[in-house]
Amino acid sequence: MRFQPTKFAHVVYRTRRFEEMLRWYQTVFDAEVQYRNPAVAFLTYDGEHHRFAFANMSVLQPEGTETDLRGSIGVDHVAYTYASLRELFENYAELKELGIMPYWCIHHGITVSMYYADPDGNQMEFQVDSCASNDEANAFMHERFKDNPIGVEYRPDDWLAQLRAGAPASDFLTRKIDLPVSPLRGAGFRGSVGVSAD
Repeated sequence: MRFQPTKFAHVVYRTRRFEEMLRWYQTVFDAEVQYRNPAVAFLTYDGEHHRFAFANMSVLQPEGTETDLRGSIGVDHVAYTYASLRELFENYAELKELGIMPYWCIHHGITVSMYYADPDGNQMEFQVDSCASNDEANAFMHERFKDNPIGVEYRPDDWLAQLRAGAPASDFLTRKIDLPVSPLRGAGFRGSVGVSAD
């Protein structure tokens, strides 16, 4: 049985017009900044912890100069939320059997996520919320993103085995550590891009 996401969650943009993009989305969507540092920003226009995120490529890849080059600038990924951690991991197992593997598995703190790329390289995040409420997610962002706004990588086969052995989902939903900060990974990146928490 295929597991399907329960909702569309957010979109992430890569930009070299960081301040201009933030102002535009704040104006057009009346969005509020949930968290920001020089490298990343998270905004929302409703009760969700974030609907937009922006990666400041001038900080993340300072050697780059392109402002309009597709693949370097533009939509980074779209995200879909699953109903439970177990459904997210059983979906992972089914896709793995079909030869479809995530390129990045990371605990962001507010979500447990797996990133995939379609045959054209379009990136998508399959996630489950880690927090019981959006208020809890917002508090996590304000309190813990200063230490690590990206997340900590995990091994999906290890977590799947533990879940199937009866470990409760709550053992995995809370991000217990903030280090090491994962580099940004993606189908469009050549290698990895590190990000400082400040």
